[in-house]
Amino acid sequence: MASTITLRRRINSIRNTRQITKAMELVSASKLRRAQEQAQSSRAYREAAYALLARLNQIQEVERTPLFTKRDVKNRLYVVITSNSGLAGAYNSNVLKLLTQSVRKDADDKVKSHVITIGNKGAQFARRLHGVELTAVYPAFGDKPTANDIRPILNSLIELYREEKIDEAQVLYTVFRSSVVQEAVTLPLLPTTRQEAPAAQGTMNFEPDVETVIDAVATRLLEVQLWQALLESLASEHSMRMLAMKSATDNANELIGDYTLAYNTARQAAITQELAEISGGVEALKD
Repeated sequence: MASTITLRRRINSIRNTRQITKAMELVSASKLRRAQEQAQSSRAYREAAYALLARLNQIQEVERTPLFTKRDVKNRLYVVITSNSGLAGAYNSNVLKLLTQSVRKDADDKVKSHVITIGNKGAQFARRLHGVELTAVYPAFGDKPTANDIRPILNSLIELYREEKIDEAQVLYTVFRSSVVQEAVTLPLLPTTRQEAPAAQGTMNFEPDVETVIDAVATRLLEVQLWQALLESLASEHSMRMLAMKSATDNANELIGDYTLAYNTARQAAITQELAEISGGVEALKD
């Protein structure tokens, strides 16, 4: 059995750790509310963007627009959204597992994989993947991202696709379903096709011309999809970190209880031993 001094040190160490995990849990809980509101409030705008994409897909002129042009896939680009730090449960590992599966499938299909990462965890992982070209690395954009943060990524995607350096682009991120359910998913970005939303009927007029309008609209709709993916990932990160820190705090409480019981048992054993020695000494004096 460990000594009382060792047990006391362990209890104090776990208490210090519990204070940290509890503080991180509370911070994540406060950040989660704002991130959740942002993600949920912008979903309607994203769905409207999907509906508009579906309507644009019905126009014959989109075939002449570079962002709608479909090609045989020889180079595929993944935009991977992760965090800068860990201690967020399976938030990073779920997305990186999805990336690994996609890269393996590309290797089987003789497709070259390119990766743009948002967050240091994704960059560290992508550097270790064999046969993957790490195109660019962006740090996580913090708790208050802006549209200007994602614009360089969007411009890079469009430039690479126009120059035919990539034939397809996807974003890997985590969807915020609820505070206890998050799901890592793949969202196609380029070419800009979206068939799930119902296409509206009617005549549309374009000024100055169809190609200019469609190209400008498609760029903004791509920005909407990338922006929504970032907001969903941010809410998922805070939620999963809050749950992970709550679990760590609960485990710390259990360990403190176990070590406190062991400390009291060891202390009682030491007292009993001392009493036995005193009694033995008294009996020896009597003799």
